Amino acid sequence: MAETDTVTHVDDTGPEDEGIEPPRGARGRRTALIACAVAVVAAVAVVGALGLGGGTDENVSAPPRAGSVVPVTRATLTERTDVDGQLGFGTEIPLPVKATGTVTWLPQQGATEERGDTLLRVDDRPVVLLYGSMPMYRDLGLVAATPATESESGAASSDTGTDAAPSPSATTEPSTGTSTGSSAPAPLTGMDVLQFETNLAALGYTGFTVDEKFTDKTVQAVKRWQKSLGLAETGTVGVGDVIYSAGKVRIGQPGARLGAAVGENTLTYTGTARKVVVNASASDAAWAVRGTVVGITLPDGKSVRGEVASVGRQASAPEGGSTDGESGAGAATVPVTITIADQGALGRLESGPVTVEYVGREVKDVLSVPVAALVALAEGGHGLETEDGRFVAVKTGLFADGDVEVSGTGVTEGMKVRIPE
Repeated sequence: MAETDTVTHVDDTGPEDEGIEPPRGARGRRTALIACAVAVVAAVAVVGALGLGGGTDENVSAPPRAGSVVPVTRATLTERTDVDGQLGFGTEIPLPVKATGTVTWLPQQGATEERGDTLLRVDDRPVVLLYGSMPMYRDLGLVAATPATESESGAASSDTGTDAAPSPSATTEPSTGTSTGSSAPAPLTGMDVLQFETNLAALGYTGFTVDEKFTDKTVQAVKRWQKSLGLAETGTVGVGDVIYSAGKVRIGQPGARLGAAVGENTLTYTGTARKVVVNASASDAAWAVRGTVVGITLPDGKSVRGEVASVGRQASAPEGGSTDGESGAGAATVPVTITIADQGALGRLESGPVTVEYVGREVKDVLSVPVAALVALAEGGHGLETEDGRFVAVKTGLFADGDVEVSGTGVTEGMKVRIPE
């Protein structure tokens, strides 16, 4: 019994409690058992975490894949391209000054002139702006009378049965065969007369019928107009007295100084409406078609609507003289003029660099997804990952505004695809 009690006591307290070092072999066996127990617990924990332990807990599952899910949609994709442009009043054009003499007065550059205004003075005579498309090509006034020709007089004599001889005071012009015995003036006729009379009436000088005939009543109105201009009241309008334009003009850079003789480039002008000119690549100007609507971003970031008004027919060689026709730096360009209907939207800005945005290509009624949904396939090409983790190969089309056109077997409208993060 005493042995048993002693053994029991030793087992309860342990050698360490008694300050007695246990045998070396016994200590090693106890350390090995503890290590094995820890390893078993760790293994069980790992198996349980992996779901391989054979447990029946149905809530254990793999974490969900990251990324959002979006549907395949049917839409119209539009490719937009930006090019640089210059806001201004367009190319300056020489005014068709037909007056001869010395330039005695010129308007200020940038001034706006309208119908009835003086464009310049030559030999101190005003050259006036009028509106019209037909240029001034002759003097306007009454012409010498053209009485009956000799053949007409002879016919009249035979009708009466008498041999009437021409009046001794009448002479016949060889070039026309007409008698000049009468001094009564005759009206001048033509479309240029109608254009001038329209302007004269618009300026408030009336009292005649606006038509193609320059009559005595037109002469009286012209004299009143000449008096207001400080001119001699002759009733005749000289070919150099007026210049026609389609509307108001903005005076450009003068090509002559005061005291110089009038020349072809004495004075230049532009229209008064601001517009944009783009030097488009000659090989990439298919977008520039008259009537095409474009967006214009101004220097302050504001956007306005523009419309292609004209496209140059002659390409300009780039610096260096190369005309390889390739797009980019060094390519030949053609001028594209863009008008802006809402001039008020430009504020007080008269010139400066702008950005023009135009539609390059457009596809309608196609399937599309965000570009971020495309994934690279191991076998090459692109694909989409479906919501359930499958991969579907697709063919890509137009890329525009962050979306891409897609097509392929199994790709349908409304199908959910994943955008990986």
